[in-house]
Amino acid sequence: MDAQTELEIFLVAPPGLEQLVQDEAVEKGFADPQVSVGGVTIRGTWQDVWRANLALRGPVRVLVRIGSFMAFHLAQLDKRARKFSWADTLRADVPIRVQVTCKASKIYHAKAASQRIETALRESLGVTVTPEADLVLKVRIHDNQVTLSLDTSGESLHKRGHKEAIGKAPMRENLAYLMLRSMGFDGTQTVVDPMCGSGTFVIEAAEIAAGLMPGRSRSFAFEKLASFDADLWQDLKSTRPKPLNTAFMGYGSDRDAGAIRSATANAERAGVAEMVDFANHPAGALSAPDGPPGIVIVNPPYGGRIGNKKLLYALYGSLGTTLIDRFAGWRAGLVTSEPGLARATGLPFSDQSAPIAHGGMKVWFWQTHPLR
Repeated sequence: MDAQTELEIFLVAPPGLEQLVQDEAVEKGFADPQVSVGGVTIRGTWQDVWRANLALRGPVRVLVRIGSFMAFHLAQLDKRARKFSWADTLRADVPIRVQVTCKASKIYHAKAASQRIETALRESLGVTVTPEADLVLKVRIHDNQVTLSLDTSGESLHKRGHKEAIGKAPMRENLAYLMLRSMGFDGTQTVVDPMCGSGTFVIEAAEIAAGLMPGRSRSFAFEKLASFDADLWQDLKSTRPKPLNTAFMGYGSDRDAGAIRSATANAERAGVAEMVDFANHPAGALSAPDGPPGIVIVNPPYGGRIGNKKLLYALYGSLGTTLIDRFAGWRAGLVTSEPGLARATGLPFSDQSAPIAHGGMKVWFWQTHPLR
């Protein structure tokens, strides 16, 4: 497959946040992003695939469609899979695993379909097929059409590559970005997180302000494909966007001293230590930093995995009182799985957002207008 071949690229989005991923793709100059359930489709070359993985903060992963064909029974699937030009994209020396889903098709047995495709890969390309492989071929059989896609990301894109220390219930970096984006964060506003844990919100905001690309510290599955060009990739990685705001400061605090040590270490690895300030104190000791009002964003415990829910109402009430008393003019954003806990803050939230899947549960992101 030629480096300039136009590809269909699918940016997998957190459910319910597809529009924000589309907005980011437009902002970053990707061609004609189209929203659908579960993600955003763009078109481009392999270099656009690499850039999407490197530069986009919102997606979960980046898939590339490498081909499709019709198959009405297993024998036809076997024959057409053997004829498929796997070597255009895959390398014989890189192991692969196959994931098949079947829906509304005459081929309805995913395991049997997977066996046919795995055999075709082994016998026509000579590749090792194993469930332990990092490279994943996703096969979707829907209405008798077989669509072949490669996961070009590998590990989920929320794993930026510099966060080693994590808290008990960490906020995923891509969700943190999308929540900041939904609040209008553009790198210029001060960001405060009074229950910062491992520092995700504050570090993500500092990286955005500094113009740092989210994928700069990690590797990707596309580096193991036949289409990969190491020299072009290095050129792409070396083109750093201009900082949005070199004067940015983000403030995180937590009553857990271990969390503050983790957040500080994570900020150093991310290269933004000078743009953040982490302090060890409870949320009740919080005060607004000097300067114009900005954004308070917080992911407090909500009883799903951490804390007793009944004891949390007082914590949320205290947080709300602190923000109303000391953060006039600031906007607040709060993540919780319990609408009742959000209401316990007494903060003037807008309407309840759509639910967001996070760590095996549904959460909502609540936002206020400027506090008065």
